[in-house]
Amino acid sequence: MRRARKQSSPALSPGTGEFRRALSGWFEKHSRDLPWRRTRDPYAVLVSEVMLQQTQVSAVLPYYNEWLSRFPTLASLARAREPQVLRAWEGLGYYARARNLHRAAKLIVQKFGAELPDDPEKLQSLPGVGPYTANAVTVFAYNHSRPIVEANTARVLARLFDLRHPIDSAAGRKILWEMAAQITPARAPRKFHSALMDLGALVCTARNPSCQICPVKKFCRARKPESLPIKGRRARTTALRESHALITRGDHLLLQKCRTRWRGMWMLPPLWRGQPTDRPIHRSVFSFTNHRITLKIFRERQRKIDRRQQRWFPVGALDSIPLPSPHRRAIATLLNASGAKRSRQPRWLGS
Repeated sequence: MRRARKQSSPALSPGTGEFRRALSGWFEKHSRDLPWRRTRDPYAVLVSEVMLQQTQVSAVLPYYNEWLSRFPTLASLARAREPQVLRAWEGLGYYARARNLHRAAKLIVQKFGAELPDDPEKLQSLPGVGPYTANAVTVFAYNHSRPIVEANTARVLARLFDLRHPIDSAAGRKILWEMAAQITPARAPRKFHSALMDLGALVCTARNPSCQICPVKKFCRARKPESLPIKGRRARTTALRESHALITRGDHLLLQKCRTRWRGMWMLPPLWRGQPTDRPIHRSVFSFTNHRITLKIFRERQRKIDRRQQRWFPVGALDSIPLPSPHRRAIATLLNASGAKRSRQPRWLGS
């Protein structure tokens, strides 16, 4: 007969005092020094959590302090114009987050007197704030005992409990939140969740987890931690080609207002007439969600412009307006290739 799998002892269950002590002791020696952990300002915590949605810590670090220097308070963000907000966010991607954060700041000023509430339900009434972000703000700003499930903790929980449901399925997400609630302590939840996140980032990593040095390995129920978590099939990457035009008039460049992907930003206008016969003057490849996009820039002569959505911009003013990173890089590459400085008319801008 096949032997039944031996169940973990309740004494070694994640969520016990022994588990928390082991995790806490490791965290005191190995915690990451992250700027948003040095503040209890609810607004600053909200900024960090929104930036960290679908974005790695290393990508957020250069933006966080710069954002707070530009918009140090909720009121200052609420007063800002959308182009200023998008320009400050430029390069982080998923620009709906910036627009939602801007709208949320205005609502907080209007509805809550510029004070971020500590009630998760009120927080979830704000644009772009879901269960995770609402709970994270109440934990890290107010030290309230609430469960948290994000990429690192989801992986740790799936391995600790040997979760066999895909974590991106409705059933899997429900179980993860139940697990998180089960192990979240009533006291010092801020430190506990920070420790669990760091465990996932530094030890219980997605590839090649360092199980031999894991401080809570005796609590882990996974036989093959590297095989977890289970995820559903990813959407296929779709290849796209986009052709845009470089159109100049003296030291001015024609740009078009983005209406869809980068709404609220400016970009080089789409190529006007069919497929070009000349070779592109610039080519680059970038990713956007599940698309891999080849961007080609072609030289085009002056044409009649659509004044409803197109404008001439002085080259020297480009630093102050929001541009999608692929388009800004293309323009910068062409400028650098010409050896010109922005303070004078670049050679490539000659008509």
